[in-house]
Amino acid sequence: MKTQLILVKKTTDPHIAALIDDYVGRLKHYIGFDITVVPELKNNKKMTEEQQKQLEGQQIIRCLQPGDHLVLLDERGKELRSVEFADWMAQKMNTVAHRLVFVIGGPYGFSDEVYAAAREKLSLSKMTFSHQMVRLIFVEQLYRAMTIIRGEPYHHE
Repeated sequence: MKTQLILVKKTTDPHIAALIDDYVGRLKHYIGFDITVVPELKNNKKMTEEQQKQLEGQQIIRCLQPGDHLVLLDERGKELRSVEFADWMAQKMNTVAHRLVFVIGGPYGFSDEVYAAAREKLSLSKMTFSHQMVRLIFVEQLYRAMTIIRGEPYHHE
């Protein structure tokens, strides 16, 4: 199973980008993992929030392939503890035939089209984080899940 993370807009903070790259490098020892960046919309200051969501949604949908299992990282999604997320990932690794695709949307969330294409929604926390931080938190949690699955000492109960 391949795992994909789709992001809206590139990571602009160089410190966060370096940490993300570190975890992506670690993840490649466990699973096929890639990040796809949907470019920032041009002239978005002239657009309404809804227009931005629609255009970003179209770009996200274009990144998908038939058979993808789409999971949105969304504030209204299901919250899992790290061990529960590891169990969830282990189950997906055994059942998802094509790609497991996670998406971190833009600042206004997802379009109705993206919500309709999603099979699941997960939330990283009840707290709100910047989109830059969410990327780092997610790749760290994915790495943590892989070490839990393998019984490695990264995670402590």
